[in-house]
Amino acid sequence: MKWSVGIAQFAPVLGSVERNLEKLEAYIDRAEREGLDLLVFPELALTGYTLKDLVPRVAQRLDSPIVRRLAEASRRLAIVCGFVEESEDYRFYNAAAYFAEGQVQHVHRKVYLPTYGMFEEYRYFAAGDRIRTFPTPFGRVGILICEDLWHPSTAYIAAQDGCELLIGLACSPARGVPEEGDLYSSQAWRTLNRMYAHFFSQYVIFANRVGFEDGIGFWGGSEVVSPEGTPVAVAPYYEETFLRAVISTAEVRRCRIISPFLRDERLDITLRELRRIEKERCRS
Repeated sequence: MKWSVGIAQFAPVLGSVERNLEKLEAYIDRAEREGLDLLVFPELALTGYTLKDLVPRVAQRLDSPIVRRLAEASRRLAIVCGFVEESEDYRFYNAAAYFAEGQVQHVHRKVYLPTYGMFEEYRYFAAGDRIRTFPTPFGRVGILICEDLWHPSTAYIAAQDGCELLIGLACSPARGVPEEGDLYSSQAWRTLNRMYAHFFSQYVIFANRVGFEDGIGFWGGSEVVSPEGTPVAVAPYYEETFLRAVISTAEVRRCRIISPFLRDERLDITLRELRRIEKERCRS
C-alpha cells in the first residue's frame, strides 16, 4: 500500500510555543489540503533548540492544552512532532510524539543527550531509557532523535523490534564547512540515513530544521530514503521547505526478499557477546 508523507522543514521561534504551534497548524492545514497521510516536524519544533533555562517554561505534559490541540489535529492525518515533555515527577525530556486519530499514540524520549563541543543537553534534560517501535498504517514505526542516530545500536534495536519506517528528528547545525565540497554534518547524515535504510530494508524519514539561534545555523537537508538506500525526496539547504514523498509497504517487502539481512541476523550471538563485554568491563 502507498502513503503520502511530508516533512515541514522550518525555523521555529525560540521559546515561543504559541507562535510555533500556529506554524505547525498552518503546515498541518496544508498537508491535509494536499492529501498527505503523515506529516513530520523536526526535533523540538514546538520550542526551538537552544532553550537552556527556558526548558521548564516551555515544557508540556501529555494532557496539556497545547498537546491536546496537536492530538485533535491528528484526526485529519498522522503527525510526528518534537517538543519538551514534562513528566509527572518534574523531569524534562527532549521528546517526540506520534499523534493519530486524535490521540498521543507513542512518545520517544531522546536517549543520547550530547554534552560536548557546542552541545549541553545533559544540563537541562533527563535522558530517555527505552527504544520501542509501534504499529501504524504505514508499518511498524520507530522514532529516534538526532544524537540517538549517531549511535548505531539504537537503529539496530529498532530494526530488531520490527521497524519498517524509521523517523529521525534533528536540530543538526552546520559544522565542518570545507573549502570545497559538502558540509561535514550533511555528509555524515547522508551516510547514516542511507546505511540504516539499506541494511535494515526500511524507509528513513529525516526531518531537520533550518534557521539561526544563538549564533548557530541549522542546515536543513531533510530527506526520505527508500529501503534500497536511495533518496526519494531531498530538501534544499537552509530554506524552509514543505517536502513530499510517497512510500510503499510493498517496497519494504520487496527489499527484504532481495536482501534478507534481518532474517539472517543472529540476535543470540549479539546478546551473548554484549553480555561478555559488559562483564569484562565491570571487572576491569
